[in-house]
Amino acid sequence: MSDLTELFERFRQKDRQALARLLSHATQSEGAEIIRTQVTPRPTGSVIALTGNGGVGKSSLVGRIAERLRKDGIQVAVLACDPESPYTGGALLGDRIRMSPLASDPGLFIRSVATSGGRQAVAENLDLMCQLLLEYGFEIVLIETVGAGQADVAVRELADILVLLVQPETGDELQWEKAGLLEVADVVVVNKADLPGADTVMAQLQGQLNLPGCRPVPIFKVSATQGEGLDELWRAVQELRTEN
Repeated sequence: MSDLTELFERFRQKDRQALARLLSHATQSEGAEIIRTQVTPRPTGSVIALTGNGGVGKSSLVGRIAERLRKDGIQVAVLACDPESPYTGGALLGDRIRMSPLASDPGLFIRSVATSGGRQAVAENLDLMCQLLLEYGFEIVLIETVGAGQADVAVRELADILVLLVQPETGDELQWEKAGLLEVADVVVVNKADLPGADTVMAQLQGQLNLPGCRPVPIFKVSATQGEGLDELWRAVQELRTEN
């Protein structure tokens, strides 16, 4: 407890090493219980989550969004949920290769979080980590889930805004039912829109969403690798932030 007390004193003085150590403590049951008594229940700021199946391009898009936010002078943190290594228990892709060019930016904090199977694509105590980052002073926390299935909707409870990524070349018909992730998403992105089939997927989504009587959900075509569609996507997210 004395160690955590000292860490919180340094944390409130904007010590990034103290922040990193508190985030580590937050992954452990005993540390998490103590930290929950010390943090502000809902600090000022926004939590934006990106989810979707494996290989849909979440890391690339998170990196692009983080880069854009920093150009606007916004302090941003990234919590990247990675599969847990069966050998070390750590984050399997903890080097965050796709975001490495941003790693030296003092206005950006990137943390990989090991995520065990059966956790609905998010790490344990991720809500507490978001609280720590927002209280530290980051204006936006970006969550990247591991590859998510249709029923992996737990991230909805953590995020102010949920962005669902899908991709072209998913077959002749987009195999999404109304229940599940598609139903709870605030924004849907057809990522890798430079690939064949993007227009077909877009049309299928428009046929399932935004029907009369349904909650309107904006849909965008984006190519994270080409940088296309990012401005339109971010404007929609900003409008949702204002509404929230």
